[in-house]
Amino acid sequence: MPKKDGRPRHQQIAAELRALIMSGDLAPGIRLPTTQQLMAQYAVTSQTVQRTLNVLKDENFIVGRAGVGVYVRDEPSLAITPASYMAPATRDEAYPWMTEAAKRSQRGAIRLLGVSEVAPPAAVAEALGLDDGEAVSLRHQMLLLDDRPAELAWIYHPLSIAQGTPLMDRKRIPGGSPRLLAELGHPPRQWVDRLSSRLPTTEELETLELPDDVPVLRTLRVVYTDDTRPIEVQVLVKGGHLYELMYRQDID
Repeated sequence: MPKKDGRPRHQQIAAELRALIMSGDLAPGIRLPTTQQLMAQYAVTSQTVQRTLNVLKDENFIVGRAGVGVYVRDEPSLAITPASYMAPATRDEAYPWMTEAAKRSQRGAIRLLGVSEVAPPAAVAEALGLDDGEAVSLRHQMLLLDDRPAELAWIYHPLSIAQGTPLMDRKRIPGGSPRLLAELGHPPRQWVDRLSSRLPTTEELETLELPDDVPVLRTLRVVYTDDTRPIEVQVLVKGGHLYELMYRQDID
C-alpha cells in the first residue's frame, strides 16, 4: 500500500505549491490565489494557509507585497551548468565562477575558508584510490553570488600531487586548480559527477543561510587526467530550493 502522507497539512500544501512553482505552472511573478481562495481550494483554515505561505516565504519561493498580495518569486531556480566551470582558465582570467555569474548580470566571488592536510572521507579515499591511512590536501571554499552564500566546496587532492605546490597555500590560485594541475603535468581530461540530495548538516545550514528542512544538492565530482588517473575530488553542496544542475550530452 502507498505510504500515507503524515506531514502537517500546511507542509503538504506547501509541497504542492512548491512543485507547481518549480514546474513553471505557477510562473515567476504571478500572483498567488488569495487566502480565502486557498482556504476553499484546500479546505483548511486561515491559520493553515498562513503557515503554508510562511514556509514558502522562508524558502524564497514567494514574496509578499504589502497591500497587494503574495507573488511567486521573479526568478526561477538558477540552472548551473557544471561543464561551464571545468575548463582551465589562464593566470590573467577570472575564475569561471565569476565570468559565468557576469553573463547573468550577477557578481560571483569565492571565499577560501581553509587549507589543510586531512584524513579523507571514505568516498573520497575510494575515488582517489588511496591506501588506508593516507592523507590528502583539502581546500575548503564558499562560493557567493551577489554577496550571498551559494555553494560550499571541499576540494581534495592526493598529497603526491599537492605537496610543495600552491594547492597547499592559503591563498587563491591564479587561474584556478585546473590550470595549476595542467602546469604540474596532470591536465584534467574527464570528470564524473554523482548527485544526491539530503538534509543539510549544521555547518551547511548556517553557512549557506538555509531555511529549516530544505534539502541540499550534493555533488561528488571526480576529475581524471591521462590514463583515467584520478587527481581531484570535489564535494559540492548547494541549497536545493534555489539551484538546479543542467547537463547536456550529444547523442551520436
